[in-house]
Amino acid sequence: MKPDTQPVTGWLADVKFGPDGLLPAIAQDAASGAMLMVAWMNAESLAETAASGRAVYWSRSRGRLWRKGEESGNVQIVNEIRLDCDGDVILLKVEQQGGIACHTGRASCFFRRLDGAPDAPTWTTVDPVLKDPELIYK
Repeated sequence: MKPDTQPVTGWLADVKFGPDGLLPAIAQDAASGAMLMVAWMNAESLAETAASGRAVYWSRSRGRLWRKGEESGNVQIVNEIRLDCDGDVILLKVEQQGGIACHTGRASCFFRRLDGAPDAPTWTTVDPVLKDPELIYK
C-alpha cells in the first residue's frame, strides 16, 4: 500500500516529500543527542506527530501509519521538530520512553560499528540488547 500523496498545504507545503510521498525522519534523543533511529514519514504521519506530540511514522513494511510504541510501549515523546535546509529530511528531538528505540531491544538502531583494517573492515556490535525482543513484541 502506498502512502497518500495528495497535495499538502500550510506548513506542510514547505516539506519536500519524495515521489513516493515519503521523507526520512531522524529520531534523536533530546537529552543526550544520541541518534536513535531513522524512519519514514508522509504528510499524514508528520501532521499527526505535530498535533499529538508523539512520533508517528509511515511503515513501508506494514504499508500503514506506525505509531512508535504501539506494540512495544516504547513511545517517543516529541520535544521539537526540525526541517533540514533542503526541506527533505525531518529531525525529531524525542524523549524515548522505556529507553529502547530499536526493535532488536537496543537503545539505538545504530548498534553496529565498522572496525578493522581498511582492506578488511567488519561490522562489530557495540551496544547491548537491553530487553529481549521476544518479551517486547507479542
